[in-house]
Amino acid sequence: MTTSAIKAEGLRKRYGDVQAVDGVSLQVETGEFYGILGPNGAGKTTTMEIVEGLRQPDEGRALLLGESSWPRNTALLRRIGVQLQASAFFEKLTAREQIRSFASFYGVSDARADAMLESVGLTDKANVQDDRLSGGQAQRLSIACALVHDPELVFLDEPTTGLDPQARRNLWDLLRGINEEGRTVVLTTHYMDEAETLCDRVAVMDRGKVLRVGQPRQLIEELGVDNLEHVFLSLTGREYRE
Repeated sequence: MTTSAIKAEGLRKRYGDVQAVDGVSLQVETGEFYGILGPNGAGKTTTMEIVEGLRQPDEGRALLLGESSWPRNTALLRRIGVQLQASAFFEKLTAREQIRSFASFYGVSDARADAMLESVGLTDKANVQDDRLSGGQAQRLSIACALVHDPELVFLDEPTTGLDPQARRNLWDLLRGINEEGRTVVLTTHYMDEAETLCDRVAVMDRGKVLRVGQPRQLIEELGVDNLEHVFLSLTGREYRE
């Protein structure tokens, strides 16, 4: 019997008067490219951080690769890769120095780190400091750092936000490749076209709740609409705002 990569049940998280996550349940299968789609403020990042074990839920629990993610489970750290919404690099280091530093946390060799830099197309930027990389290049470096220890399960939190259209599409190719190598990928995004292009299934979120889960095309057909933006309108009664 195959264990799901992620199984989360009844997750809740409140900040003061704001119910950021309100009874979220998710199940992600091994090898799936799974999207959490919703506008800014929908609760996507908080949900992701609870699932990853970075944040304690008020209620509910999450299993990653069959193990509880909270309390913080250090046994899972080598098996998951996390790319946060805001890239956090060491100051004044080059791209090569950055990824070698991340690799050293896991006992991964410099050769493996350099190979990962090549795999994301940054070999020619190896000696460039991170603050001199373009937005797309910085995101590629951030993803490379999340992958350097060869995790089974990868979390990507809005990795294409702020990128120009060509850089977004280039990053899509990289993300497809990560999944095609056999990794389970969980992506949060507020871009409808991104979710429809990349994801096997999406969880549509709004105001802390999961409204519907399914294949993008399936959701569109079930609700008798033209695209995912109209799926959101049909589920909420209001227009989508990225």
